[in-house]
Amino acid sequence: KKMRLWIEGLVVCLLLGGVFSATMPRTGRIEIIRTYAHQRSSFTQGLLHFQGFLYESTGLYSQSNIFKIDPKSGAIIQRRAISKEYFGEGLELVNDTLYLLTWKEQVALTFDVNTFLPIKTYSYHGEGWGICHDRSSNQFIMSNGTSYLTFRDPQTFEPRSVLQVTKNGLPEDNINELECVGRLVWANKWQTDKIYGIDVHTGEIVIEIDANGLLSSFERPFADVLNGIAFVRSSRSQSDGLRYGPFFITGKFWPKSFQVFFVIESPPTASNNHIL
Repeated sequence: KKMRLWIEGLVVCLLLGGVFSATMPRTGRIEIIRTYAHQRSSFTQGLLHFQGFLYESTGLYSQSNIFKIDPKSGAIIQRRAISKEYFGEGLELVNDTLYLLTWKEQVALTFDVNTFLPIKTYSYHGEGWGICHDRSSNQFIMSNGTSYLTFRDPQTFEPRSVLQVTKNGLPEDNINELECVGRLVWANKWQTDKIYGIDVHTGEIVIEIDANGLLSSFERPFADVLNGIAFVRSSRSQSDGLRYGPFFITGKFWPKSFQVFFVIESPPTASNNHIL
C-alpha cells in the first residue's frame, strides 16, 4: 500500500512539474494605428491582406460570401456568394488561389483571386474553422475548434501531421481563425477577446494578447465575437519580440476594423525568450 501511494504521489509530482515547467505566455496589448469602417452585416470568419486589399470570408448558411474590400473605406469592391448549403469558414491565399473552408460540410472550396471563379474542391475529415499557410514548411495549418492543429499538403489537402496547442502545459481548445507569420501562428480563441501567438514547432502558446475594449459600450451589444487576423507584409512589418504587425483585426458583425500592432508588455523568461 505504501509503495502504491508513493508511486501515485510521484505521478502527481511529475504531472505538476510538467505544468509548471511549461512556457508561460508573454502578455501584450493592442496598439491601434488606424480605425476603419467594417460591414456590420458580415459574420466574419477569415481575413487576409493582399496587395493593399482585404479579403474576407463570412459564414452562416445562405449568407456565406467572399469579399474583396477597400480597407480605407470598408467598401466591398468584389463579391462571391457561396452556395447556400455551405457555411463559410477560414480563408487563405496561396499564389493566385483562395482557399475557403466550410464548417461541417468537410469541403474546402478554391477560387481564382482575380476573378473569384471557382477552381476545384478538396475534402477533409471533421469541422473546418481557421486556416493559414506556413511559408517555411509549405503546409496549410488548419484548426477545427479543438486544441489540435492539422498540417496539410498544399497540393492534395491530405493531412501530414497534427500538433496540440497548449497553454502552461495544458491543452487549449476553441482555437479559431489563424494567421501564419514566421515561427508563430496567430489565433483567435473563440468567444474571447484573446489573440494567441502559438509556436508552430511545439504548439505552445508563447504570447497572449488582450484585445478587450476595441469597441465602445454602445457598439458592443450589437456585435458578436472578435474574429479575423490579417498580417500586412510590407517594409513596415515587425516581428522583433517586442512589437508584431501591422495586422488588421475585426469581429463578427463588428462596425469597425482596426489596423494594429501587438505590443509585448511582460518581460521574457528563461523559457520563452527564444521566441521571436
